[in-house]
Amino acid sequence: MWLWASRKTLHLTWIECGAVSADAEKRIAAEAAAELVEDGMTVGLGTGSTVAHLLPALAARGVSGIRCVATSIATEEQARGLGIPVEEFSQLQRLDIAIDGTDQVTPDGWLIKGGGGAHLREKIVAAAAERFVVIADSSKPVDSLGAPVPLELFSFGIASTLDRLGSAVTLRDAPRSPDDGVIADYGGEIGDPAELAARLEADPGVAAHGLFPPDMVSAVLVGAEGTVKSLSLS
Repeated sequence: MWLWASRKTLHLTWIECGAVSADAEKRIAAEAAAELVEDGMTVGLGTGSTVAHLLPALAARGVSGIRCVATSIATEEQARGLGIPVEEFSQLQRLDIAIDGTDQVTPDGWLIKGGGGAHLREKIVAAAAERFVVIADSSKPVDSLGAPVPLELFSFGIASTLDRLGSAVTLRDAPRSPDDGVIADYGGEIGDPAELAARLEADPGVAAHGLFPPDMVSAVLVGAEGTVKSLSLS
């Protein structure tokens, strides 16, 4: 049974699969998530190595009439190469479901995302979705979040922004985001993630940070030891 809700209490469902490597764990979690996409749905497609397994699984299902948006150019190109329709995210007001990976997830549902630098678009897509499903391998669940926290900064006034944010923030040696954002990382103590998120959001030079709150997450599917653990928050 799949349990969809918003936060705090954890429910576990085990789905029999068969694999043990990290890459195989990602694949079985992605395949379980692909089963949630039905004909006619509007779908948000995330970014990263776990989502790279989602796309062929979704294409193999042969669902019809879906409309998809992608959070990165790499996802868009892979999806179209597999025959999955992708459109600009300009006409759709809401999505039925969004599926994406994560870098870390705590027992109460806080996420860190953005290792690939796409966290601004990932957060916009997640916020637009009725259900935001996170897929991961068994290395991603953690007791508490730890640095780094990815940031996307506006290029305008970047020196001033970095000065305000302090020495805990460093620029990443990475290309600009699709929206011309500068990718950086916060490497300091996280403590209460809600407090850090509020502090980062208060700075006008920060376009987005990689802290995703529990009330944004519908479920987390974790591939582990040949099974998929559905960690649903209510």
